[in-house]
Formats: sequence, C-alpha cells, structure tokens
Amino acid sequence: MTKKVSLSELNQLPEADFVKLLGGIFEHSPWVAEGAVSARPYKSVAELHAAMVKQIEGAGEQAQLKLIRAHPELAGKAAVRGELTEESTSEQAGAGLDQCSPQEYARLTELNEAYNKKFGFPFILAVKGYDRAGIIQQFERRLQLSVEDEKRESLQQIYKIGGFRLNDLVTTA
Repeated sequence: MTKKVSLSELNQLPEADFVKLLGGIFEHSPWVAEGAVSARPYKSVAELHAAMVKQIEGAGEQAQLKLIRAHPELAGKAAVRGELTEESTSEQAGAGLDQCSPQEYARLTELNEAYNKKFGFPFILAVKGYDRAGIIQQFERRLQLSVEDEKRESLQQIYKIGGFRLNDLVTTA
C-alpha cells in the first residue's frame, strides 16, 4: 500500500503527482482524479471524495459502465491468478475470500457467471465488514434486481470502495 499522505500535502502536489497518487482510488480509472484535481484545495477527505464521485456521476453512462467493468470479480479468475490490484487483493483477503472452501469457491464462481450473464458486468461489493456468507447473500439478493437498479447499486458500492481507499490513504493531520 502507498504510504499515507496528509490532505494539506495532497492539496499542494503538482497535478500529475495528485493524479498518480489518487489514480487507483477508483479501479483503473485515473480520469476520476484528473477531473477532481482542479477543485483543490479540499478542506476534508469527504469533500475530496464528493468531488471524485461528482466526476463519475457527470461522466455519462458509457464511462460509468467502463468504470464498473474495470472491477475484478470477487474470488474470480484474476484473484486466483494473482492479477488484482494491491488494493483489491487486500480488500478481498480482508473479507476472507482468499480462504474459500471448494464449495464456497464453486458457489461464487456460479454466482459470478449468472451475474455477468444477466448484467454484463462484474458484481461489485464494498466487502469491508462482510464475511464470505454475507457476500454470497448480497450476490443472491442483487441477482434479483433490474439492470438499471443494479447499475445504480454497483456505482454506490464503487463510491463506498473509493471512500474506504481515500480514508486509508489520506490523513487530515
């Protein structure tokens, strides 16, 4: 994980360094940080997060879908192959997804396939505070949603993940 940075340091960084540091807050989408850099200085991490969310909200459906699709499946093939970002690896491990039983892994694989088939993008959940059983419950619940409702839910989960990542990276001291 990148070392922590204070909000005042972040506010004073050259634009390219700001984008480099925050480019991974929203999975493989540095354009979010690029859009938020000009609104500095930020008075709080919450204000920075809100500015980044505003970039996504205003980006349009195609950019939003691209952001959703940039996320890995939970306990999916990329995780097994070790191809996740450092942040995603840590988040999935924190929820115990790196310790799935063969039955849990098979169920998650089945759910990932059904979800991708229905929605055309990966299931996204801010896994902090969830265990494997809770994640499977959320998967099953959300498979019942409409495509539009699930798109909105996915974005809300992405915003939560971004908030967790920002709070892990930026201090207010």
